[in-house]
Amino acid sequence: MRQLAFLVGTVALSAGGVFQTLSSTNAIGRARGLGALQLAMTLLTGILLLLPVAGTALAQEIDPYAAALQQLRVGSMNEREQAIEQLAEDPRSLRLLQALQDGQLYDWKAQEKLVIAGESAKGYNLRDPFDGKLALPEVERDAVAKISLTNKLRTSLRKAIGLLQLNAGNADVRLAAVKAIGKDPDAKIVELLRKRLQKEDDYKVLTALQEALWLQDLAGDDKAGKLAAIAELKDHDSQEAYNRLRQLAEADSQADAEIVEQAKAAVKKIDSRLQTYAAIETVFFGLSLGAVLVLAAIGLAITFGVMGIINMAHGELMMLGAYTTYVMQQLLPNNLGTALILSIPMAFLVAALVGIAIERGIIRFLYGRPLETLLATFGVSLFLQQAVRSIFSPLNRSVSTPEWMSGSWQINDFLSLTWNRFYILIFCLLVFTALLQILKRTKLGLEVRAVAQNRGMARAMGIPTARVDAMTFGLGSGIAGVAGVALSQITNVGPNLGQAYIVDSFMVVVFGGVGNLFGTLVAGFSLGIANKVLEPYAGAVLAKILVLVFIILFIQKKPRGLFPQKGRAAES
Repeated sequence: MRQLAFLVGTVALSAGGVFQTLSSTNAIGRARGLGALQLAMTLLTGILLLLPVAGTALAQEIDPYAAALQQLRVGSMNEREQAIEQLAEDPRSLRLLQALQDGQLYDWKAQEKLVIAGESAKGYNLRDPFDGKLALPEVERDAVAKISLTNKLRTSLRKAIGLLQLNAGNADVRLAAVKAIGKDPDAKIVELLRKRLQKEDDYKVLTALQEALWLQDLAGDDKAGKLAAIAELKDHDSQEAYNRLRQLAEADSQADAEIVEQAKAAVKKIDSRLQTYAAIETVFFGLSLGAVLVLAAIGLAITFGVMGIINMAHGELMMLGAYTTYVMQQLLPNNLGTALILSIPMAFLVAALVGIAIERGIIRFLYGRPLETLLATFGVSLFLQQAVRSIFSPLNRSVSTPEWMSGSWQINDFLSLTWNRFYILIFCLLVFTALLQILKRTKLGLEVRAVAQNRGMARAMGIPTARVDAMTFGLGSGIAGVAGVALSQITNVGPNLGQAYIVDSFMVVVFGGVGNLFGTLVAGFSLGIANKVLEPYAGAVLAKILVLVFIILFIQKKPRGLFPQKGRAAES
């Protein structure tokens, strides 16, 4: 600005001298006037050459925002930090700063301006950093230069973006902003948080704002503020608050005794809640494991409990259901959720048809000879495993989880429940309810119960027992296939998948009471919770051994299980 004024003043003085000299009448004066005119013309030419530079300097002094953009584009790292702080005061900068954080902000050399660059076939597509519109369809890679950052600048950038998002219309954006800037706020940020607290109406954002301010009071020097913050934070389930309170509780002897005692009491209260949350998680994981056991055993409860068939191929029927899920995802790779839902009826159909084939081809000749059915179905299990190895190879196959089953339900910082296990638990209850309705309210269910209670009388009443046997075995096998769909979401799909669950399935059926579906449900959930309770103390393997020993001792006292059958079915 000063240089421009100097140049303009020089031109004015020179022009005045020229006109004064030209007005003189003598020859010497006219000669001097011509010399002065040449000097003025030279100065004027220089000014015209310097005018763009001076204009830019003038514009930057008039518009600090433009100067900050220029600093961000070509300035040093310290200048860029100052530029980021200045840009954070203007709402127009949000898109630009987010692009800088994502590594997409570039300097467009030809136009000397900042742009957002996206990868393209020949180089980059350029977009305006303020409205997001395309500036040019495509440029070569050498036409732009990336704006680099240091770790210190990234920290400043996160705070700057948080400040801009603090007044956003979306509550989730405001919540993320509070969490970003509330960890290490300065005096300016604290003041902004207090202002936002007065007008915030969303509960989650309001809670985060209060917590950030209480944490700031906790780190301050005011004793009354510290005590008030401790009183509030002890009721909040926050990992950051818990860590800060523990630091205060473990302070040295020079710290204020009252503050230390209050912090210890707050930590103790939070620890008691942590134990409750740990118990909730243990029960949840136990129920989810129990749901898997119930799904695996519920089909066996029909074939073994109702028909008296020891089916060692039951695990391989679950394996077929899991592989059906894998095949459906290969057919619909871009619709994982749809593929998973369609896998349920397809897995039931595939496993049921294989089960009917096993019953018609082998088992119908072996009724009344349980040991022979055990050996025969064990051979079938080996055959099915080898068939799967020949078709899909011995390697495990990974089945993808749909987006709506991924992640976890984050209740607070100390308690989260995974969605996939939650959905499996719900799925188990739905399958159990559906099977119960089939057995109680359909003709097939009536015939199955009649044959199970008295086969000879059912045959005398005209019930086709051979067909009922095939349909019953097919129903149990189909449910095993459905269980394989659920297993595919928590483990890899491989030829040996069923072997891990066949023993557990028999344990559940025997413990619950042979032929009793409700007993299977209770036994599955009980054994699942027992396993998860014992695992932290005994380990996964020893926990299973202890559960097995418990079942053996229990069967010694109650051979018919928790819920034994009554009437003719039990006597037979």
